[in-house]
Amino acid sequence: MNALSAQTRQRLLSALALVSFFVLWELVCLVGGVSDLILPRPSQIARVLIEKMPLLWPHTVQTLYTTLAGFVMGVLLGILIGVAIGSSKLAYDVAYPLLVGFSSIPKVAVVPLFVVWFGAGTVPAILTSMVICIFPVVVNVATGLASTEPELEDVLRVLGASKRDILWNVGLPRALPYFFASLKIAITLAFVGTVLSETVAANRGIGTVMMIASGNFDVPLVFAGLFLLAAMGVALYALSSWVEQRMTGWAQRKTEMAMA
Repeated sequence: MNALSAQTRQRLLSALALVSFFVLWELVCLVGGVSDLILPRPSQIARVLIEKMPLLWPHTVQTLYTTLAGFVMGVLLGILIGVAIGSSKLAYDVAYPLLVGFSSIPKVAVVPLFVVWFGAGTVPAILTSMVICIFPVVVNVATGLASTEPELEDVLRVLGASKRDILWNVGLPRALPYFFASLKIAITLAFVGTVLSETVAANRGIGTVMMIASGNFDVPLVFAGLFLLAAMGVALYALSSWVEQRMTGWAQRKTEMAMA
């Protein structure tokens, strides 16, 4: 009961801090006479969201679809590469430096190549979202697999377990907390990749709307697009956290017991 009350208090404090932030924002803009071209008030942004939602909704759906498609593809590829790297020293030595080098390339430099290869539109946005998601998943999955103690592997081999059995029954379950941690990072990066591509080579999506709005000096509409992106990102982050709690509750309980 005490734990539930503490959790409830934490949620109330979080909600209060969020409301206070927007109230302070509104007051600063009103008292300081800040122009809409510099920083629109939250009330103005809310009015734009309500009035232009019929216009924004198809673009929101497009951005969400593109982000989820790239996110799923990136996670699947990241898992495959992470398992290969984490379970093989040779694969780690060969592939990991290549991944680090590719991850260091600014993704804005990759978008024009995707446009040349696949044309403008949805495909470059999906691919950009996919590419930007792969690296955090690979790193965390490989790290989780590498966390298996060599002594435990030796004992399991003596008991007759194959390398595949050890990977499936010990390595992958231990990598789950690392994997879900990577999902929280990847889902936010996926939106970055999608919007980046939409601002460069697309005619639909929140990124396109924001580019057109900024060209027309419609700053409230730009902020409305940012709010929609933030809302989708928070929703998917919360979904990842919920799934993580259901799938890796054993790891969280272990951490709580160790702290106690």
